[in-house]
Amino acid sequence: MSDGTALPGPDGLLRCPWALSTEDYVSYHDEEWGRPVHGDDALFERLSLEAFQSGLSWITILRRRPGFRAAFADFKIAAVAGYTDEDRTRLLADAGIIRNRAKIDATLANARELAGWAPGELDELIWSHAPDATDRPAPRTTADVPAVTPESTALSKALKKHGLRFVGPTTAYALMQACGLVDDHLEACTARRA
Repeated sequence: MSDGTALPGPDGLLRCPWALSTEDYVSYHDEEWGRPVHGDDALFERLSLEAFQSGLSWITILRRRPGFRAAFADFKIAAVAGYTDEDRTRLLADAGIIRNRAKIDATLANARELAGWAPGELDELIWSHAPDATDRPAPRTTADVPAVTPESTALSKALKKHGLRFVGPTTAYALMQACGLVDDHLEACTARRA
């Protein structure tokens, strides 16, 4: 049982303990999680997947990500914004994704909303909520990693104010972690940015 500190992986390198339960997690942890993500379509994908993850394990979403990408046109905002009722019906029947009506509807509605934004506006809005890294000490254990912060609450409010759905403060913080707005790799973790 872990005490929440970094643990050695199969290669002997220290990693956040959550990353060691599956090979999929090791790869995601080392190559993606906490790395800066920019671009409206890329951020729309992450925002959508974090919403789909709500109430589920991230590994469920990670393993179905190829199916999500196929179902949602690689999360190209303009393409998803043009989805029809027939596309919605197709998504609700697609076993390659999470077939949650509310989450599918939110993804479609968010794409339609974002299609009216100026290029780069989503990127700018999300990254404007990144906290000052010098104000955040590196977490030593998983107990030091919050689920919600004032910045994620503010980001959630800003996204909701702009008409986006399924973007609560916890989802917003998971997005911030996944997209590198914060670096919540543990202090001793090999993937932590210097």
